[in-house]
Amino acid sequence: MREIQFREALREALNEEMRKDETIFLMGEEVAEYNGAYKVSQGMLDEFGPKRVIDTPIAELGFAGIAVGAATHGLKPIVEFMTFNFSLVAIDQVINSAAKIRQMSGGQLSCPIVFRGPTGNAGQLAAQHSQNFENWYANTPGLKVVVPSNPYDAKGLLKSAIIDPDPVIFMESEVMYGDKGPVPEEEYYLPIGKANIIQEGTDVTVVSFGKMLPRVVIPAVAELEKEGISVELIDLRSVRPIDYATILESVKKTNRLVVVEEAWPLASISSEIAFHVQKNAFDYLDAPVTRVTSADVPLAYAPTLVEASLPSIEKVVKAVKEVSYLKK
Repeated sequence: MREIQFREALREALNEEMRKDETIFLMGEEVAEYNGAYKVSQGMLDEFGPKRVIDTPIAELGFAGIAVGAATHGLKPIVEFMTFNFSLVAIDQVINSAAKIRQMSGGQLSCPIVFRGPTGNAGQLAAQHSQNFENWYANTPGLKVVVPSNPYDAKGLLKSAIIDPDPVIFMESEVMYGDKGPVPEEEYYLPIGKANIIQEGTDVTVVSFGKMLPRVVIPAVAELEKEGISVELIDLRSVRPIDYATILESVKKTNRLVVVEEAWPLASISSEIAFHVQKNAFDYLDAPVTRVTSADVPLAYAPTLVEASLPSIEKVVKAVKEVSYLKK
């Protein structure tokens, strides 16, 4: 199977769906003339023209509102935020309009829209450009929230997001756009809300999503396996809906759970999963559910403080060993 970059997988998904359906269009800052801030939309202006690949002003609230209006009148917008840190400017349109239109119209209206762009830390970008808001959006009924961890998932999940009749938040990692991975040439879709068991194991279940998997969790699992600890590794793929069934079945087998995410610990995806597991699989747990998250502080600029704040391979190894040693 060929290997392509994360950005190329996203571009293929966009191109394939836009070629099928003329109601789909892409809009955002620098998506057209500049080929996208991260070159996801490279060449798309040439193919689809300025009516379907639209550069916007630096006005997230404005162009998000235009997209929501278009979505309720028969079009299928894809909105690119240059970073989800900037999506807070548009959050009223996302949460109060897009997410609630179906319910408030009694099912008469849908809002087929994708809000996509990079999320999380990407080096020394400091506090205002290094945040993870997937738990904010996952806390909103009416939205789906997808966070892919590799090019294969990115393409299949984005294609499913584009054809979904309801709003989807599609969050990519800024540092992963150049990552390569196997992606088949034939067309495919991946279901939103179904987790992926990356590998089976017997000693402990580790659950994560997005950038944490290739950058932190998978290397940590490799280190743990050298010491004889068998890890069952689950990629959530989406954090709304969460595939609780897959997690619970795994915990019933391994009796231990570690959840790794880049966001802050309070009111997070990991805290929700921890609650759900202790509520529905308490009798199977042989150790407390453990979480590895970012420190509960705004991210600093200094690289030493960034390293101290974020989840790391060492922190995941330590957490897994702590719950595993309780077995003895």
